[in-house]
This record gives sequence, structure tokens and C-alpha cells, in this order.
Amino acid sequence: MGFTESLAARAADIVARCTQCGRCVEVCPMPDLTGIDTADPAGVAGGVIQILRTGAGPERSEQWVSACSGSGHCIDACNDGINPRFMIHLARLARKRDVETDATRAAGKANFQKMARAVRILSRLQLPPDELARLSRAPRPADEPSPDVVFYTGCNVLRTPHIALLCLDVMDRLDIRYEVYGGPSDCCGILQMRAGDTANAGRQGERTVDRFFGTGASEVLSWCPTCQIQLGESVLPAQDTDDPFGMKMFVNYLVGRLDELRPLMVHPVNKRVGLHEHAGAIGVTELVITLLKAIPGLDYVDLEQPRVGYMCTALSGAPGVRKDWHAEQLRAAEALGVTTLAGVYHACHRDLCAHEKEWPFEVVNFMELIGESMGIRRPDLFKRLKMMQDVDAIIADSTDQIDEYGLDPDEVRDVVLQDLLGEQSFPLDRAAEEHA
Repeated sequence: MGFTESLAARAADIVARCTQCGRCVEVCPMPDLTGIDTADPAGVAGGVIQILRTGAGPERSEQWVSACSGSGHCIDACNDGINPRFMIHLARLARKRDVETDATRAAGKANFQKMARAVRILSRLQLPPDELARLSRAPRPADEPSPDVVFYTGCNVLRTPHIALLCLDVMDRLDIRYEVYGGPSDCCGILQMRAGDTANAGRQGERTVDRFFGTGASEVLSWCPTCQIQLGESVLPAQDTDDPFGMKMFVNYLVGRLDELRPLMVHPVNKRVGLHEHAGAIGVTELVITLLKAIPGLDYVDLEQPRVGYMCTALSGAPGVRKDWHAEQLRAAEALGVTTLAGVYHACHRDLCAHEKEWPFEVVNFMELIGESMGIRRPDLFKRLKMMQDVDAIIADSTDQIDEYGLDPDEVRDVVLQDLLGEQSFPLDRAAEEHA
């Protein structure tokens, strides 16, 4: 059975099994945040089944499908053995069933090309060729044994490559034999999938999974929650062979080796740290908190903020929610006197990091704190560039990298404007925003 046929069969199974009880709607955080009327949760859930059947449904159900941020609270709530998050994913695809194949293919290709360009340019503005090569898939010599694990970066963490390099540094200290996969050539297929081009999404995701199988590694460690969800919930269930490695998030793996990690975290990190939290990659936030509490000297502070979505980009269907949520988190961090606001994921870091300019705390990724406790430091060049807030200054600062890689300055300018400076949910000008 092909990938597209597998999706159709799973949609039919959901239609047959769903009792339309509405529990998934009741536990979802998005209606309260977006104002969707869910007074009749069973009716909203029934409307999603109607979308799966026909491609369209009642307005409230359509709104709920659009607002889904993948928080995953619904998964444990379902008593019908259904993954409601995947059900919503299929409903979004069902709404595109009447769109011409050429149009979905063109949209998926455009989305992929835009992402690939941003990854290519931004990674090269920050890393010399030898460091960039560490984050690229390379052929393994025939006489080398299979790796213990595959570290799967996904694509977009390469825009903030210091985070991925810190992961490799920590694995080196733990003496783990790994191979790195990721970047646009090892994409999970999500961009084609979102556009409705399931055929190319399946081909892309299956190629990547086949490469994992070919390594002989016993585990695949995902950094990106988007990739974990796309491969784990859409691609791997369509495979004819059993998954021999069981993909897991990198954080889960680190906590599983915490007894080995603790003796390496010998440098006190005397900081008061709040966490920018998400819920979608089940258990990851709790495990990051476990890691933070294991760092000597670190004082973890609960910001008591809601956990919404699986990453900030998952809130693209509700941009006002993301803006307000970020504002509340920044204010809570200030009110509680944190010295450091730590994020879990790369996309969140891109959006939040430059707020360091106007708020009384630093903004980092949690891996920077683990690295600091181990005596490992990687400069956050993405944050340094973004805090300039001036495209001409950024290009002038990056002249050596532009020349070394032979980059087109006009293309660099476009990427800096769109994909570095342009990615900002809550304005950096704090005074102007608060007086608006």
C-alpha cells in the first residue's frame, strides 16, 4: 500500500471508529485562546468526521481544525483508540482534496524551496565549512561499525546551528557513536504534506526513513518535534516493515543517560531560569525540567504559563495567540526575576532570542545551559545577527562568510529580511508596543 493510500485507509478507519464523544475538543486549549464556540463539543468532533468524509464541515469544526497547534492533550483523552491530532491532520488534507494536483505540487515545492534557501544561507552566515560539515550526512567508511544512534536534526535547526552542535558536543562527551542526518536532503516531508501534496510528502519521508534503516543504528534521536510527529504519526505507520529503532526525542535519550551525564556537569550555572514550554512532543517539557534541575547551581523557576502547541511555528493558524502568549511569558519572566529565559526548540529561539535587547534577562536554548555546566560553549551567532536589527549591518558583518561560500548578496539580503528579521511574533520595541 502506498503512502497516499495508507492515509486514506487510516482516515476511513477513524471515520468508522470515532464515536464523536467530543473529549478531544473538551481538553483542547485552542478554543479558549481563539474564541471558538465549543459549547457542543460532540458536534464539533462530529463536524471533523464530516470533513473527513466530504472535505467540508460546520464552521465551528472548520475553525477548530484550522486552529489546531498539535498540543497533543487530545491523544490521552480519546477512548476510541484514535489519535485526534492525526485526525485533525487528515481533516486539513481532506479540505484540499478538490485542489488540482499541479497546484498542490507547486505549493509544496515552493514551501520546500523557501525553507531550503533559508537553511542554506543562514547556516553559512554562521559556520565555517568544517563545522557545517559536522551537521551534514556523510558516507560511512566500509570498515567502520554501525552507529549507536542516528541524530536527526530535521531541517530548520540548521538556522540556529549552535544548538545542533551542542547536541553533538554532549554526545561526544558521553562517548556515543552517532551519525548525523538532516537538512533539506533528509526532510520529513511536512512542507509538501501541508500543501496537500501527499505523494511527494510520502516519497520524501520514506526516503529519509529508509536511510535510517540503512545505518543499522538501534535508535533514531529527533531534535525537531515537527519531524518526530510527521515521521512517527504519518510516515512510519505506512511502512510495511516494523520500525526497528523507535524514534524518540533527543531529550528523552539524554534523560535516559542522566546518570552518565551528571558527573560531566561539574561547573555551577548560577542562574535563575524560567522555561518557555510546549506540550506537543509528549513528556519533553517535563524531561527538560529534569535536566535543568540536575545542573549544579541552577535555580529553576516555574513561570506558570500554559503549554500550547508543539513549537511556536505550530501556532501559525492563530498568530494573535502566539503574540499574546509571548508577551505574557516575557512579563512573567520579568516579574519573577529570572536571569535567563530558556527555550526548548529552535523555532521558538529564533522568535524570542532578540528580546534580550529590551528585557532584563538573557534568552537561550536549554542546551546552552547543559553545555555551560560541562564547560562547553557555542556562540549564538543567530542571536547576535538578529539583535543588530539592521540588514545592512548584518550583511557587512557577514562579508567574509558571503565571500567564502560565494553567496549572492541579493539573495542573502532577501533571506535576512524575510527569515531572520521578519520572524518576530511580538515586537522588539517594548516601549512602542506597551503604549500602542
